[in-house]
Amino acid sequence: MAGWRLRTVLPPWAAIAGPLAPRCGASSLRLVEQSGAAGLTGLPLTELASPHRQSARSTNAAPDGCPTPAGEVDMRLAGPLRIMALVISVGLTWLVASILLGGPGGGFPRIQQLFASPENSVTAEPRARKYKCGLPQPCPEEHLAFRVVSGAANVIGPKICLEDRMLMSSVKDNVGRGLNIALVNGVSGELIEARAFDMWAGDVNDLLKFIRPLHEGTLVFVASYDDPATKMNEETRKLFSDLGSKNVKDLAFRDSWVFVGAKGVQNKSPFEQHVKNSKHSNKYEGWPEALEMEGCIPRRTTAS
Repeated sequence: MAGWRLRTVLPPWAAIAGPLAPRCGASSLRLVEQSGAAGLTGLPLTELASPHRQSARSTNAAPDGCPTPAGEVDMRLAGPLRIMALVISVGLTWLVASILLGGPGGGFPRIQQLFASPENSVTAEPRARKYKCGLPQPCPEEHLAFRVVSGAANVIGPKICLEDRMLMSSVKDNVGRGLNIALVNGVSGELIEARAFDMWAGDVNDLLKFIRPLHEGTLVFVASYDDPATKMNEETRKLFSDLGSKNVKDLAFRDSWVFVGAKGVQNKSPFEQHVKNSKHSNKYEGWPEALEMEGCIPRRTTAS
């Protein structure tokens, strides 16, 4: 009997475990070989296989250290299941974060954009083009583009822009309380002179000396700031009326006024705005709203 070698029949799932898994039944084989060397070889083969020498475990149970077939399958599926759980967790976290922190347009709309076809994607509308002095459309040929903005209360200074050139503004440091006036050559569009006249504490004669000697065709741009009328007299009002103003006769303390006229005009200017100072309608405490006016002025062919 010493020459006997018992062959262990491996269960079918032992081959599935691969070369790294322990081979089920190997320990039993070594035990039989060692027993044969110790003198157990004299036992009949039927006694070695006697049911009384089997363990009390169920015949379906796997030997010690060997997984059951179901456990082996569970181990093979554990890796992919963990990866799937991780992917789902990351996706849900991103979705919640995009909804809570993304603001308008976040969450589901963003996901839809990822899968939207180029034909269905919404493109942002282009910004409206701005022309000279910020006008929404260009002026015709032989016209001058302008924008005149009055001061806001006694805080924000006025602006006078012509052909995309800022003639007067707080940045240029050439504006002040009262009337801000720019004289422009009506043929070339070039600035002749720009000055501010204090109509609250200044001398009105300085203003009269400035506008009396104007040449025919000279353009006059006016923007008020704070108080435009306290020192204004009848001669001053008539001179502005001759330049095309229809509201100067009613101009009063802290009114807002913007005006574009010219020396030698036959009719009243279409470029004039006026807002009265009224505690019932003032936008600011003690001042009406600021005025803004823009347009296109035809050039003069000749100037005298």
